Amino acid sequence: MTMKQWSVGILLFDEVEVLDFAGPFEVFSVTTYKDFTTNAFKVCTLSESGEMIRARNGLKVQPDYSFENAPAFDIVVIPGGPGAREKEVHNKRVITWISQQMAKVDIMTSVCTGAFLLAKAGLLDNKTATTHWFTYDRFEREFPSVALERNVKFVDEANIVTSGGVSAGINMSFHIVSRLLGKEIAKNTARGMEFEWD
Repeated sequence: MTMKQWSVGILLFDEVEVLDFAGPFEVFSVTTYKDFTTNAFKVCTLSESGEMIRARNGLKVQPDYSFENAPAFDIVVIPGGPGAREKEVHNKRVITWISQQMAKVDIMTSVCTGAFLLAKAGLLDNKTATTHWFTYDRFEREFPSVALERNVKFVDEANIVTSGGVSAGINMSFHIVSRLLGKEIAKNTARGMEFEWD
């Protein structure tokens, strides 16, 4: 049996929330098939320019790719943080890139206020989504065509999955692993990370 390896691209930008991208990165990058050696996902990072970004609280991260040289992805993760909701939501190039990816990927995801970027791109119109609890009211004001679900870890709309704040991206990632590979593999991964997931 051929064991598919899904390609995951995680968008980075200045003032991105660290756990928003590091949580999904960890889950996907350590997930293996039942042989415990074959990686189920190939995970990489990218930014608009490909240059080093400064995440929230000063963590410096060197992305693998820029928009120009990034490979095709099966799954894209759009994290949040101050950079998402204050700057990138107004960055037409980033919003256009996200919109273009939607036509190519199997699953588009957001963590925390990354949902603002999906909504700005029009990807959440007439869908249900979630985001960080601190921004519920703003999200509803700015995107009235999106049905906001409060107080949940994630919302699965088939080819779009949005998650709540910060650590909720980990729950979302395990949900996707379970959806694609089955609950046993998701549980094995969670056990390896010593993360309580069911």
